[in-house]
Amino acid sequence: MSSEKKASWPEVVGWPATAAVTQINGDRPDVSIEVIPDGATVPPAFDANRVRVFFNAGDAVGPVTRTPFVG
Repeated sequence: MSSEKKASWPEVVGWPATAAVTQINGDRPDVSIEVIPDGATVPPAFDANRVRVFFNAGDAVGPVTRTPFVG
C-alpha cells in the first residue's frame, strides 16, 4: 500500500451523496466529511482533516456535483 493518502475523489461525481461518503470514508477514515447542498455558502478556510461533498439537493438521487477533495 502506498504511503500517499488519497486527497480527491473525481470518480464519485454523479454518485448519490451517501455512496460517495461511504467511498471517501473507506479510503480516508481519518477525515471528517461534510455533506453540503450545492450552492450553500460555506467558509473558505482550508482544513486538512475535512472533505466537503457537494450534492444536488433538488434531485431525488442527490448526486455529487463537484469533485470532493481534502481541504
